[in-house]
Amino acid sequence: MYTVLDVSSLEGRRKPIARAIGARAIRLNRFDSQPGQAGFAHDERESGQEEIYIPIAGAGVLRIGGEEIALAPGLFVLVTADESRQVIAGGEGLTYLVVGAASG
Repeated sequence: MYTVLDVSSLEGRRKPIARAIGARAIRLNRFDSQPGQAGFAHDERESGQEEIYIPIAGAGVLRIGGEEIALAPGLFVLVTADESRQVIAGGEGLTYLVVGAASG
């Protein structure tokens, strides 16, 4: 069995790809951020979920604790559940994926 999803069928900045395609074990979201747009600062302590951030177009930064990590296509950043994180799009905007799963 397989399922195909055209991301253009999903609206909004956050596109819950895994849920929309019917995945049960994988969490995958796509974010389309406008220039300078900041995402929600949060951690995943409650869910225990670690996340991999995957920029696919544009550029920006990922704030992890007190550090800023540059985001650009080709880079992958793993963030553990206990770290605070926030994505801020650069001047051209930023499209990125977030893949997550509970560790353990």
